[in-house]
Amino acid sequence: MTADTTGKDRLFAGESAAGGPFVFNEAVARVFPDMLRRSIPGYAASIEAIGALARRYASPGSRCYDLGCSLGAATLAMRHGIAAEDCRIIAVDNAAAMVARCREIVAVDDTRVPVEVREADIRDLEIRDASMVVMNYTLQFLPVRDRDRMVRAIADGMRPGGVFVISEKVVDEDPELEALLIEMHLDFKRQNAYSELEISRKRAALDKVLVPETVAAHRARLKNAGFSRAAVWLRHFNFVSLVAIR
Repeated sequence: MTADTTGKDRLFAGESAAGGPFVFNEAVARVFPDMLRRSIPGYAASIEAIGALARRYASPGSRCYDLGCSLGAATLAMRHGIAAEDCRIIAVDNAAAMVARCREIVAVDDTRVPVEVREADIRDLEIRDASMVVMNYTLQFLPVRDRDRMVRAIADGMRPGGVFVISEKVVDEDPELEALLIEMHLDFKRQNAYSELEISRKRAALDKVLVPETVAAHRARLKNAGFSRAAVWLRHFNFVSLVAIR
């Protein structure tokens, strides 16, 4: 992947971009907002909804977590939405470049809710007294064998009635519909000025790094972890956001 100083995602356009798995490094951090906007349909809507849910569910004296915070878009949405007193946000990511940039972004935002940005593996995190937890396109990067334990740890650390927001790329159970959704997503990328070479290289880089599951698998995991109810509130092609209540 090659760096770009303009903020535009051209990471997979140059000759040096070929080969190697996708890594959340400094080059990615530099262009990440543009990458999200041009790669994930419905991303802006998911961030807007996180702010609205924070207004509704963040309870006084509780913690709110952004797990896999990257540059802190969900963190800031929660921060701006929280109306309850004495809440704090803990934003966690294991990528040093993302954490460094997230801290800079949070530092220039003057909203009163305190935010702690940690560089850590979310699988090692103790979640406690949480009224809201967000995993916005994060679980899909964990090994499948670790996902049940991760979601159970979230549920165990939440207050009754708290909200968990999880957004993921998914696969459809119907192979023909899955093929259609993939093609529609590729068209979305083409319309956002990604070349066929960039699309192909990024798909290769994400292979075995991002492992999607079905909506049914996510629902079952949430139920088994102890969430009382869950629903898909947003879907755009093969990108889905679910909300679950503890």
